[in-house]
Amino acid sequence: MLENLYWLGHASFRIVGPPTVYVDPWKLAAGAPKADLVLITHDHHDHFSPDDVAKIATPETSFVAPASVANKLTGDVHIVRPGDVLTVQGVAIRAVPAYNLTKQFHPKSAGHVGYVVEIGGRTIYVAGDTDHIPEMATLRVDIALLPVGGRYTMTADEAAEAANAMRPRWAVPTHYGSVVGGPSDAERFKRLCRVPVEILSVTVP
Repeated sequence: MLENLYWLGHASFRIVGPPTVYVDPWKLAAGAPKADLVLITHDHHDHFSPDDVAKIATPETSFVAPASVANKLTGDVHIVRPGDVLTVQGVAIRAVPAYNLTKQFHPKSAGHVGYVVEIGGRTIYVAGDTDHIPEMATLRVDIALLPVGGRYTMTADEAAEAANAMRPRWAVPTHYGSVVGGPSDAERFKRLCRVPVEILSVTVP
């Protein structure tokens, strides 16, 4: 179920279908494979890095992002808001809300997004920077990529509550090991989850 899903550190992933899809590429190693499709959740520096996008972009690369990011990109750019549904590079994509409930870092009014993508016969939920928000209750996915670092997003405990409510076939902790959080948060998330959890090692490149 998790083959061809690569954690690149923090909140950055590569999903190989084909096509090759990147989510929030940041601090990419030299020689990273080129992207067919890049998904950006919001405009914070650890999620939208123009320098890292340039490392993997080609003239044929497509981008999906909220307006705050899309206006800084060129080429085949698709602007999304929470609730939008589209197909790009053969990948079915649904933009879903991502926001904080009581913290000021990611207000709902900012229009930040997560994504549900269907690729290789799997549905993958990329939560983005979010708390355990009510909209998660309607999601039914194979794999959920959930932030566990706390401070800016869910804590490990809150992320486990979200996973246990959603019941994906697999849950994967994200958003730790760099800006906030550490391996202990991922391990706590795994202990508290009642669904299978895979703690991925960072892939280079």
